[in-house]
Order: sequence, then C-alpha cells, then structure tokens
Amino acid sequence: MAERNDHITESVLRERTRLLNFIRKRIADPNEAEDILQDVFYEFVASYHLPEPIEQVGAWLFRVARNRIIDRFRKKKELPLPEDDENDYWLDELLPPVDGPEAAYAREVLLQELQDALNELPQEQRDVFVAHELQGHSFDDISARTGVKPNTLLSRKRYAVLHLRKRLNTIYDDFLEEN
Repeated sequence: MAERNDHITESVLRERTRLLNFIRKRIADPNEAEDILQDVFYEFVASYHLPEPIEQVGAWLFRVARNRIIDRFRKKKELPLPEDDENDYWLDELLPPVDGPEAAYAREVLLQELQDALNELPQEQRDVFVAHELQGHSFDDISARTGVKPNTLLSRKRYAVLHLRKRLNTIYDDFLEEN
C-alpha cells in the first residue's frame, strides 16, 4: 500500500504543472481549471482500486483532463476546440489500442502525423473539421455556436479534408508497403 501511495504522489508531482497548463489553455477561469485538475487527480487515485494498473500515467491523465474539459463545455453549450500543444493527447482516443511494439510504433507515428497535419490547417478549417468529424457536432450546431453560416463551415471542412488527404496519403502508402 505504501508503494502504491508513493507512486501516486510521484505521478501527481511529476505531471501537475504540465497538466494544469494543458487545462488552463482551454479553460479561462483559473478556479474552474483547478477544479478540473482536482477531478482528474481524484479519478487517478480512485483508479488505483481497479485490478488493471495504468501503464502510461501521463497519457491517461491528459485523456481524463480532456474528457473533463469536454464535459464542462457540453454543460455550458460551448464548443471546445483543441489548440496547438505538444502535450495534446486528444487524438490518442481516435485509434484503437494496439498489441506489440511494431503496432505501437506505427500508431504513434500515425498520431503524430495526424496532429502535425491538423496543426498545418488554418484555425477556421481545423476548428470545423475537429468539431464535425471528431466531436460529432452537426454543421447547424456549430453554426449556432459560432455564428458562421453552415455553407461556410462546409467549405472550410472540405478544404481541411483535401489538405489532410494530401498530407496523410504518403504515410498511408508507406504503411501499405510495409504490410
């Protein structure tokens, strides 16, 4: 039990600053950001009662934080959009878990390429792509929240898709050649 408590303490101390910075970039109110951080750590401590240990603590904490941020925005009917951040783990949820070191490497390469490709997009294109494709919002919903006409959103998404296809086609071809 003492070893488990030491691991929890060590993880919290190691990840607290990065995690709080991650949350503060998305939540303007410092008190709300701190509340989310405490919720994440509470869930982390509670997870130690589960039979399966958390293997990648940092990634797990960022994933939980991202989910708490999304929950907060959904309650307030705001539209959360990811920002450029080297510590963004939100894309990690898009791909299924993998077995084995080769698959894990391929997954990491794909995630990094996808994040890089999204970061290359103009903000307006990235925002509508993420909101529609990754978060499941309708164009009417996005329009109501942002004040941008649905046809404009559709056009922005189209340009985003064209860029992503072009940008990710090379890595797709590389993976096909390896398999």
